[in-house]
Amino acid sequence: MSGKPKLGWAGLCNVSFGFFGIQIGFALQNANMSRVFQSLGSSIDDLPALWIAAPLTGLLVQPVIGHLSDRTWLGRLGRRRPYFLAGAVLACLALLVMPLQGILLGAAMLLWLLDASLNVAMEPFRAFVGDVLDKSQHTAGYAVQTAFIGGGAVVGSLFPSLLDALGVANVAPAGQIPDTVRYSFWAGGAILLAAVLWTVLNTQEYSPAQMEEFGEAAAPEIGPDLALAARSPLGALPWIGAGGALASCVAHWALAKELYLLAGLMAAYGAALAAAILLARAGRTTLLSSVVGDFAGMPPLMKRLALVQFFSWSALFIMWIYTTPIVAQYHFGATDPASPAYQAAANYVGRLFSIYNGVAAPAALIVLPWLARRLGKARTHAVSLIAGAAGFGSYLVLRDPAWLQVSEVAIGLAWASILAMPYAMLASSLPQSKLGVSMGLFNVFVVVPQLLVATVMHTVMDAFFPGAPVWTMAFAAATLMVAALFTLTLPKVD
Repeated sequence: MSGKPKLGWAGLCNVSFGFFGIQIGFALQNANMSRVFQSLGSSIDDLPALWIAAPLTGLLVQPVIGHLSDRTWLGRLGRRRPYFLAGAVLACLALLVMPLQGILLGAAMLLWLLDASLNVAMEPFRAFVGDVLDKSQHTAGYAVQTAFIGGGAVVGSLFPSLLDALGVANVAPAGQIPDTVRYSFWAGGAILLAAVLWTVLNTQEYSPAQMEEFGEAAAPEIGPDLALAARSPLGALPWIGAGGALASCVAHWALAKELYLLAGLMAAYGAALAAAILLARAGRTTLLSSVVGDFAGMPPLMKRLALVQFFSWSALFIMWIYTTPIVAQYHFGATDPASPAYQAAANYVGRLFSIYNGVAAPAALIVLPWLARRLGKARTHAVSLIAGAAGFGSYLVLRDPAWLQVSEVAIGLAWASILAMPYAMLASSLPQSKLGVSMGLFNVFVVVPQLLVATVMHTVMDAFFPGAPVWTMAFAAATLMVAALFTLTLPKVD
């Protein structure tokens, strides 16, 4: 048994270069969709509901794509690359059509398509590193991937500001999208497709026979999940009951209608769990029973890291939804999306987002490895999350927008660590044969907190801080601190 051939820096870059383009797509989405929705007539109170598309598609798509990619082999095209390519083509189309929308519902539907396509392209990249690289290069591979994520996000975040500086119109009549955003989406779609094609054409995957030679067998055929078969389907009733109870509360107290989605998801998971158990007990195997079985049988370290991810990504989603209206209202004195001041604030948010993403590249390649050698991976992650919490908390006290750039540096350190450290800690506990589905299931704890933010935050803000979106940053800071505390409880990971 011999290890996989080691790749030089050029090879490591080829493996993850497609992520550069994918992250341009995510950055354009994250920095501009609130702006697009408000430009097309959405109120700030409706933003979380419109953003539900992003986490919901990730929740549904990532485990399924991971499961399927573990079992795919298309000859020269390989195992993961077909998904890169299909997702990139669809995401490119969504980015090309999005700026042409003049109807709010149309933009919301295209966000579903865009986010689903980006998830199809993105999810297999995490497993691709494990497939192609020798275990001794996994840490370097994820660091390079994080650097490309940061670089792509910088480019995507800065597009509108750069076009504004070049004289492209940054203000549009009410109900229309500014030219800076339109051209940014079109250019981003083209770059996304080109970057993914670069990885597809300049890498190769090991065949199932070669993986066996390396001692890393391909995913087995789906078989009965014995652990799932040993469970009672009655164990799913609490999930179904909780969903029904939440729906009743929403109806009785006239709570935010977005909570119906959360109730439906809880009940749907309970129903899926019951169905999977019954299928497993009958000796029948399906994609549903396999994915649910893998979810129920997560390794202990993965379960504990899932809590860290849950609270970390709650903070990030708050940032993506609310930073534009916060900066516009508190630092530029603007609440009208059609006003020049609001559009200037939106461009400034793009520059702020480029800072935290720009910090991620050197932090992942230099700062985090240096800290990890001295503190260990878990403590390094905790320190980074605490720095991010300080960055979010500073939004409550800073009124000079220039100082927000310092806040974004601290957030950038946390962002780099969130993208790299949990995956580095997790790698040793994941079986190679299920790397794709395991990464997809781990990312469930990236999207579930986003769904909670999208469904609950509006209700909380209306009840306690009406008309004061800046307080969402206090919630972001608090959730990162909770994530840091959970990180400190993790066992030592080499």
